[in-house]
Amino acid sequence: MLGPFLALCALIDIAFAQLTPSVVYQPPDPSEGAQVTNGTRPNQQYSDLLGNALWFYEAQRSGKLPDSNRVPWRNDSVLNDGSDWGIDLSRGYFDAGDYSINSFNLAGTLFEICWGATMYGAGYDAANQTAYLDQMLRWGLDWAMRAHPQPNTIYAQVGNLSDSGTYWGGDQNIPEPRPAFPINETHPGTDLASAFSSMFSMCSLLYSPGVTLNTTTTAGSPTGMGDAELAAQLRQHAVDSYSFAMNTTMVLYPLSIPEAGAGYNSSSFADDLTLAAISLALLTNNSAYYVEALDHYNTYALSTISGAMNWDGRNPAVFMSLVEAALARPALAQGAGLATNLTGWQTQMEAYLDGILEGKKSRPYFTNGRLLWYEGDSNSASLNVALNAAILFDRYAPYSNVSWKPQQYHDFALTQLDYALGKNPLNAVYVVGTHNNSIHNPHSAPASGGNSLQTLDTYPVTMAHTLYGACVGGPDAEDRYWDLRGNYEQSEVAIDYTAPILTLAAYHVMTSDRDPFYTSLASGSYTPTPGHPCNEDYPCGGDGGGGGLSKGAKIAIGVVVPVVVLAGIFTGVWLWKRRKSRRY
Repeated sequence: MLGPFLALCALIDIAFAQLTPSVVYQPPDPSEGAQVTNGTRPNQQYSDLLGNALWFYEAQRSGKLPDSNRVPWRNDSVLNDGSDWGIDLSRGYFDAGDYSINSFNLAGTLFEICWGATMYGAGYDAANQTAYLDQMLRWGLDWAMRAHPQPNTIYAQVGNLSDSGTYWGGDQNIPEPRPAFPINETHPGTDLASAFSSMFSMCSLLYSPGVTLNTTTTAGSPTGMGDAELAAQLRQHAVDSYSFAMNTTMVLYPLSIPEAGAGYNSSSFADDLTLAAISLALLTNNSAYYVEALDHYNTYALSTISGAMNWDGRNPAVFMSLVEAALARPALAQGAGLATNLTGWQTQMEAYLDGILEGKKSRPYFTNGRLLWYEGDSNSASLNVALNAAILFDRYAPYSNVSWKPQQYHDFALTQLDYALGKNPLNAVYVVGTHNNSIHNPHSAPASGGNSLQTLDTYPVTMAHTLYGACVGGPDAEDRYWDLRGNYEQSEVAIDYTAPILTLAAYHVMTSDRDPFYTSLASGSYTPTPGHPCNEDYPCGGDGGGGGLSKGAKIAIGVVVPVVVLAGIFTGVWLWKRRKSRRY
């Protein structure tokens, strides 16, 4: 019985080891987003963008909140998570605008944030946000280690989607019980186990004192993040998770545990498995993992796959990691008697990036407002796809040997970030609370102050709380955005949606004299698309556009007719159950 006790003690030690901010950061009033900084560095506007994004993750916390909690309207919640299995799965992150917790999304999110911090650590330092990055990561990693209590067990999700998706209210009345769903030897999940491994590897690398990933002179982890004990624990979890993926039946986790896979219905494990192997190779300097990564890469023909990078698409991160392995860890290939193949991996990565730049009306293409668009991937998370692409362009740019490409790549990355920050047909700033032109109605149950799906868009009239730093899903392929809480495909907030904001903001804190685009916007110039979208959640019927009324408004009008009320309730619940099966 000492095992669980010792594990708990280790996690307590980790919590005490976290950094403490020298000054408490609170998000500034959105009106301050119009202030020009006159070319100072570090850029205060990008520093605030970074600080606000980290604040958002505190607003997404579950479990018992620490005394240092900066979000006054959040409360302790879901304290019994994991009790059905005798473990503590509280103190994690709600994945989106309601109250489910999903491991697959968490793993991709923390991988991306740790990956970015290995290169742009100086940005966190200059913005005085390193301690908050450390706290944000430890909160998620502590939960992930608890969710991996044995080498061949990972808890994939806490909470039924049918329950959390049909509840709209505050964080103190979340429906219970909230069952936890594990993958294990009898119900494996290659994709999830691999995603956990790559997350643990990259974050272990970030916390490893004196270890660097990149070879550019400006790249490096934040100062003071080294923690050898935590790095060692994460490393062991990375090794065990990868072994779990490799030594059990290879299958997608939604097929093994459908109850947990509906929200994030993974389409392939090939990219996850390959990224896990190359991440372990970069962490451990073990050529055997590098050889396995190449074997996966060739077996699953990953060189032929050129889709978007998001929670379900890790292939571009594989391309980038192979370049970095050749540059920063040439001994991995040499130790296996292989060529480093730097030129080959550069060619592969540049073919991927240049294919995006071509932007013809195919997959991908660009909207009229110049937002990168992948049909299918972008439909419910357009900004996430575009901002993740920006990360890839900025990250790879220093490695190109073609004289004009680094600037071209950085310039393109900036167009996508600028779009999210107001350079778009609506003059909309898609990060909440950043500017007076920020969107007003993110899909967030705790921030809304509402208590019913039937009045989702109408009560309260304005959000009860500002969800600073949250990046929403984003506009459609015609650059339209309906600023409605119930318009979840566009207004949803999620931990993976905001992750690229951290990396891009940290990069610009390091490198930019230029302010974010929103400082040039006139307050009040934001013009949200009128009416509502035409889809199954907002049926247009015969009026061609819904008459400008939201779903909530129509239901409210129909309250005088009992039959309509009953029909509306049934429809609202049915649609809400469907929505959580359509994040893809």
